Amino acid sequence: MTKPVPPPLLNGPFTRREAAEAGASTSLLRGSRFVRVHPTVWVHRDHAMSDHDHVVAAAKAMPEQALLSHASRLFTLGLEVARVRPVHFIVQGDLHLALDGIVVHRTAVLPPRDDIGVTPAAALVQCAESLSLASTVAAGDWLVHRGHTTVEELVATARLHRWRPGARQTLRVVHLVDGRSRSMPESWLRLRLRAAALPTGVPNGPVMLGGELLATGDLVLDEYHLVLEYEGRQHAEDAYQFGVDIERYRRLRRAGWGYLQVVASDLRRPRALVERVHDELRRRGYDGPGPHFGAAWHALDRPIRVGR
Repeated sequence: MTKPVPPPLLNGPFTRREAAEAGASTSLLRGSRFVRVHPTVWVHRDHAMSDHDHVVAAAKAMPEQALLSHASRLFTLGLEVARVRPVHFIVQGDLHLALDGIVVHRTAVLPPRDDIGVTPAAALVQCAESLSLASTVAAGDWLVHRGHTTVEELVATARLHRWRPGARQTLRVVHLVDGRSRSMPESWLRLRLRAAALPTGVPNGPVMLGGELLATGDLVLDEYHLVLEYEGRQHAEDAYQFGVDIERYRRLRRAGWGYLQVVASDLRRPRALVERVHDELRRRGYDGPGPHFGAAWHALDRPIRVGR
């Protein structure tokens, strides 16, 4: 009779010690019902490994002194700024350990850490070396908005070890981080308008009418009575959210406000999007310069440049 697999071993990666604690023998692990993910980590053959599982498996395979780092640390918070694999760790000194799907960064001095790995602020500093300017700032917005870090902590972390890759890049753009933006698409929209030298409005600002709150918007341009709103798929797929949106449109229209919807496909054509915003601004009294697609605009999509 085949020995049953302990339930804790059915739903994700585990180590030999965890298997023993669940009542599984070494001989059971050698059987065909388990797959070795790393030399010291297994998973049940019927379990489909998710991205989260790959990060967990990598963490179980690494020694305790290795800290989860870079984009992998941000992934544990729910923020994806790069491919999940390979999984990144940082260690102090030498660690000669080569495992598939894992990158080990070596350093003379470890960055600030917490119970999971490097701190979110330290992880963003690490990512700033390779991310685009827009993605770095948007990730900073996301982290600050959710309370994972602050602008002050980002500055302090970058200044702590100015020699560290990503530190100078972080200091170059941290003044653009605004935790009032709730999502990365909202941040990208704000940054596009700023780079094009157009009014950007207030992130998640209030729309007031007669001293009462009428609505809030992703970007509120009060002077022009215009709200810019990024609408992800949940706005169309969630019936309740759809109803809330429709009622907000009605209230804004009755109050004489314009409402410009932005969707994911618009962000893939940023120049056309900015020109559409400019057209709407002009209809509402804006008489300033048109959008400028110069150096600041092109810098958004490139790695952050720093002097030597």
